[in-house]
Amino acid sequence: MAEKDKLHTGEIYFPNDPEIMGRQALWQDKVMAYNSIPHVRQDLRAEMLKEMFAEIGEGCYVETPFYANMGGHHVHFGSNIYANYGLTLVDDTHIYVGDRTMFGPHVTIATAGHPIDPTLRSKGLQFNMPVRIGCNCWLGAGVIVMPGVTIGDNVVIGAGSIVTKDIPSNVVAVGNPCRVLRQVGEHDKQYYYKNRKIDETIWEEYI
Repeated sequence: MAEKDKLHTGEIYFPNDPEIMGRQALWQDKVMAYNSIPHVRQDLRAEMLKEMFAEIGEGCYVETPFYANMGGHHVHFGSNIYANYGLTLVDDTHIYVGDRTMFGPHVTIATAGHPIDPTLRSKGLQFNMPVRIGCNCWLGAGVIVMPGVTIGDNVVIGAGSIVTKDIPSNVVAVGNPCRVLRQVGEHDKQYYYKNRKIDETIWEEYI
């Protein structure tokens, strides 16, 4: 099996294979081009994202600088996704993100890992595991999502958390390693931040 064919199997492979490196260089050039597009040319940015990503829906907005190891070539975005400054996607294999999910500044989603054994690791070997993030999630500033993790729908991940295990739907999760803090529920329909209540007119105006 060719090294490029192991990217999505979870098998150990050699990422510096010339064929892989050649493709990656082309995809990285597109990332550089994307980051150079002026802010006022959002039409060009949207067009470039459609060229770069495996899939991307309407209404997605990715601030610059943006980083992607494979140029977004293995990234699948739904619709109306917002990514703040410094999003890093280590997309050596597939990353799936559902509709209406938001990323705070400097979020990292990693699919690539390396063997713990020092001899294997010294040879530069690698393996990849896909990451799946559901719909309507919010990942706070500085969140890191590790390879193979699945995050459900309607999840809030607190700033600075490192997500090493799957997170179920409809929860707030925080920490290092990230753990479920509580369920999302009726309290959140009354309060938006600590003791600050949601004005009832908000529901009428925006929902």
